[in-house]
Amino acid sequence: MGKKTGFLDYARETSYEVPPTERIKNFDEFHIPLSTKEQQKQGARCMDCGIPFCQYGQKIKGMFSGCPLNNLIPEWNDLVFKGKYEQAHKRLKKTNNFPEFTSRVCPALCEKACTCSLNGDAVSVKENEHAIIEYAYEHLLEEPVPPLKRVGKKIAVIGSGPAGLAAADTLNQRGYDCDVYEREDRLGGLLMYGIPNMKIEKNIIDRRIYKMIAEGVKFFTNKDITTKKQAKELLSKYDAVILAVGAKEPRDINVPGREGNNILFAVDYLTQVTKSLLNSEFKDGQYPNAKGKNVLVIGGGDTGNDCVGTAIRHGAKSVLQLEMMSEPPLVRADSNPWPEWPLVKKTDYGQEENIAVFGEDPRVYNSTVKEFILDSKGNVKQAVIVKLQTVVKDGRRSFEQVPGSEKTVPCDLVLIAAGFIGAQKPIINAFGVELDARNTVKCDENDHHTNISKLYSAGDVRRGQSLVVWAIREGRDVAKQVDFDLMGYTGL
Repeated sequence: MGKKTGFLDYARETSYEVPPTERIKNFDEFHIPLSTKEQQKQGARCMDCGIPFCQYGQKIKGMFSGCPLNNLIPEWNDLVFKGKYEQAHKRLKKTNNFPEFTSRVCPALCEKACTCSLNGDAVSVKENEHAIIEYAYEHLLEEPVPPLKRVGKKIAVIGSGPAGLAAADTLNQRGYDCDVYEREDRLGGLLMYGIPNMKIEKNIIDRRIYKMIAEGVKFFTNKDITTKKQAKELLSKYDAVILAVGAKEPRDINVPGREGNNILFAVDYLTQVTKSLLNSEFKDGQYPNAKGKNVLVIGGGDTGNDCVGTAIRHGAKSVLQLEMMSEPPLVRADSNPWPEWPLVKKTDYGQEENIAVFGEDPRVYNSTVKEFILDSKGNVKQAVIVKLQTVVKDGRRSFEQVPGSEKTVPCDLVLIAAGFIGAQKPIINAFGVELDARNTVKCDENDHHTNISKLYSAGDVRRGQSLVVWAIREGRDVAKQVDFDLMGYTGL
């Protein structure tokens, strides 16, 4: 695969990034791809390794290594190298319904397991994937292709995030009539409202939706399923119903002063910002504006980083990001060898922008909020933050506050990005679905059946908050199970 000496002949090169001080002036995507000729060199770096861990997608020491979709990565890397983009597109679409999504927002588990990364820089798999799918759109390889025959069965998919879209797309291609119900005013789930424009512009999502509509999928927005009557009607109307509503119940910070104004969950903040951007380019003012404010972000993950980047684009006075965990090492520890997922420090785009604007990384490790201090009108004005230390009791790790480490910092806007704790209750109660200890839909590990006949689950609502690539895999897998149950066999 690739050029046998390509990994020796060519250095890893990736797309050009618009400099931080320029890209913060707008909410546009800021990666400018390599030329076709240069991208082919990157395909050449795929080193014909004996075991391609990039497409392995299995657990090693409790952490997944390689692509959960089992993408045929060495094959299409080789085809990129040879300039055979049409064939590369065919191979890519065999395993991935939406490469335009994963090539933008996936953290590239494939690259972390790339054999080339063992003693050097990984192959630029993610950008090779991006080159393939954008070539396909440009050269009309992604034109609508409705199924030639319908099987006469109807499926309802509740939720239009990547899991729901993947399930509907796969079953529609098989010949099922698929209706997708979305509670928001736009389609895409967290792709639309949970991930900012600078990571994925929303016309990219719309482009795929239009194709699915042309192929026969029907979409219904502003359809929130919250009553038992609604649930019963869906189960009686359809041959199968797929619950793909995500796990959007946010984890709260229960400390004194939490009731104050301008203390928001990150997902609500990002949703309001994106809605205002799309509706009016912020002219309607229907979003929490960080301009001139001291912003405190609680949480060090991807969502927290997105909040940092968003607040900076609105002209925040300062941004501070708290992370409960210790600062990771810059290189792999001996206890974390390849091809395990690398537990190393990653400085993402938002943090890069904070460094460029304010001269420092916004992250403060081993820290959390102890108290919010409010003004006379109930608005947050300060936060007392405290250092944390890890302790082990009865073999279990936990955090304890370090006495005397309190520090008071100014903050006018607080964004809680502390993760999610499972499914939101209204739709769960409407269907009467059993949940497990993680507050996600109770299923066997490799089974998408719920306790309700004809009702299936997929995506974050089944496995907990995860990645877009995992959501697509879940959607494909639940489609396969539905197909087998309804037809008695499956070719999916």
